[in-house]
Amino acid sequence: MFKKILIANRGEIACRVIKTARRMGILTVAVYSDADRDALHVEMADEAVHIGPAAASESYLVAEKIIAACKATGAEAVHPGYGFLSERASFCAELEKQGIVFIGPKPKAIMAMGDKIESKKFANAAGVSTVPGHLGIIEDAAHAEVISGGIGYPVMIKASAGGGGKGMRIAWNEAEVRDGFERARSEAKSSFGDDRVFIEKFVVEPRHIEIQVLADAHGNVVYLGERECSIQRRNQKVAEEAPSPFLDEKTRKAMGEQSVALARAVEYQSAGTVEFIVDRDRNFYFLEMNTRLQVEHPVTELVTGIDLVEQMIRVAAGEALPFAQKDIRLDGWAIESRLYAEDPYRNFLPSIGRLTRYRPPAEGRTGKVVVRNDTGVFEGAEISMYYDPMIAKLCTWAPTRLEAIEAMGQALDGFVVDGIEHNVPFLSALMKHPRWREGRLSTGFIAEEYPDGFAPMKPDPAEEAVLAGIALSASLIETNRRERIADRLRAAAGALREDWVVKIGDNHVAARLLDGLVIIPFDMDMTIEGAIEGESQNVVTDWRPGDPVWSGKVGGRDITAQIRPVLNGLRIDWQGLSVTTKVFSPRHAELDRLMPVKLPPDTSKLLLCPMPGLVVAIAVAEGQEVKAGETLAIVEAMKMENVLRADRDLVVSKINAAAGESLAVDAVIMEFA
Repeated sequence: MFKKILIANRGEIACRVIKTARRMGILTVAVYSDADRDALHVEMADEAVHIGPAAASESYLVAEKIIAACKATGAEAVHPGYGFLSERASFCAELEKQGIVFIGPKPKAIMAMGDKIESKKFANAAGVSTVPGHLGIIEDAAHAEVISGGIGYPVMIKASAGGGGKGMRIAWNEAEVRDGFERARSEAKSSFGDDRVFIEKFVVEPRHIEIQVLADAHGNVVYLGERECSIQRRNQKVAEEAPSPFLDEKTRKAMGEQSVALARAVEYQSAGTVEFIVDRDRNFYFLEMNTRLQVEHPVTELVTGIDLVEQMIRVAAGEALPFAQKDIRLDGWAIESRLYAEDPYRNFLPSIGRLTRYRPPAEGRTGKVVVRNDTGVFEGAEISMYYDPMIAKLCTWAPTRLEAIEAMGQALDGFVVDGIEHNVPFLSALMKHPRWREGRLSTGFIAEEYPDGFAPMKPDPAEEAVLAGIALSASLIETNRRERIADRLRAAAGALREDWVVKIGDNHVAARLLDGLVIIPFDMDMTIEGAIEGESQNVVTDWRPGDPVWSGKVGGRDITAQIRPVLNGLRIDWQGLSVTTKVFSPRHAELDRLMPVKLPPDTSKLLLCPMPGLVVAIAVAEGQEVKAGETLAIVEAMKMENVLRADRDLVVSKINAAAGESLAVDAVIMEFA
């Protein structure tokens, strides 16, 4: 077994590999860029080597620097994680020349499967079912139009190299092919240094389901079940689960055996994933094989009990797999939610900054539920514009799917992240979405269910009753503490007020206390407008002022919510809801209803930069008349190009930014007449 390995990656996957290596008694070496000098993976590793500037192209993507770090530290092997150099055959081959073991497949398999165009040809030759498409060279946008017309719309335009949703577009007509071809090629060149793209038929109502395989150097290959990865946005996965609620045992076996056959055909060694598109009738088509560890690997580990990173290390060290296909059993259900630094209320645009507060839920088993959080950040860490915006991967396991979903909802409600915008509200809303809970999924789920984007949700009367109970209990607890402060000038006198009004957003909810005394821990009966008429609900919590998480029971229901102080009130985040609450006496509530509403400033004549990023192009000139839908500018952030389009006909009066400039969020790019 290796004595020391180097992790050629950063963030949560580097931390994940270090945890397993440490358990195996293997020393670890981290590499880091200028931006990651104080990163968690650097702190966790036994040694760390600086490899260059913040830009990945000058640090994590420079194979020579990784090899030099191995030689300097005596690392015998390299685990590449995912992304960066993980699927670059030339890197694997150079490591072999230098006598350093690559913890992954051999160059032959990477070359055969790592290029999407070549992998399609290989899969066809191996008898694997593939989606109809064009695998040859596409000369230009006009050629792409001809090919797309021959295949039949809709089509998918994909970058040949790389993955992670970069360089990928769906086109429903010729105009979208032209635009999508150029954008896909540009993103592919920027992200992977390879601008080749291919086109294939887009399957309507598709599911994205992938099979995990493991293979060793002794001819043993097994599949470890499937992962459902259909919840995607911009072709990037958002939530995954294992197993899939859609597959039956017959289809699972067929997909698994086909994946094993493909792995054998390329003499695969290590962990790999064969991705399929599955239609409504459970017909499945090969998409690609990822010759590396997948981001979503934890859900497979949770339902199989197999540490994939450990098996990768052992296979690389020459060991045989310790199990056969008949030994693989899927137990229970696992869900993974990807927490991203992005603003769900602004079309999921990237957000960067410092994590002023970062409090993930406790990991481990509680009753029949397991919570796991794979992360590479900590409170005080900075989310950089240079890398992927993922903050953490929160996973839950339970005996059944609905129990795992309920556990995920509770865990998300208690996941505190401040200092940046993040997608926890969206993930929390997803966990209670009827279609998600029923398992009626497709890769178009988010676009279909949120066609106008994810907007702040409004609570229904029953939810308002819960929020009112939280807000009123917190207010009474804070008041109780103030009354106990020594040397207070004037203590409260008289009996505790019975009648209260809780303002939730713009609504006023009446509440009445049925107990005349506040006790700590808080335990009080009250009636709340919106709850079951005529019935009281008991509110119980051990919350203390200053705690970001309110945990307790409202009407016998287990509730976990986040509360943050705002001017004269609290903001409560719960199950995708984010509302401002204020507690009034009935008279104060009457006066509050008379207060004027402050209108937001008018920005209709400005194009604001929606996220911190780099201006790739300004597509218009001053004085130009622009029609609705035309491109105004392109801004790149966190490796994704964002096209900013005109939402109406307008005239450009002034341009304040130029290509190559780095802009802050809400910086004015241009003004309109």
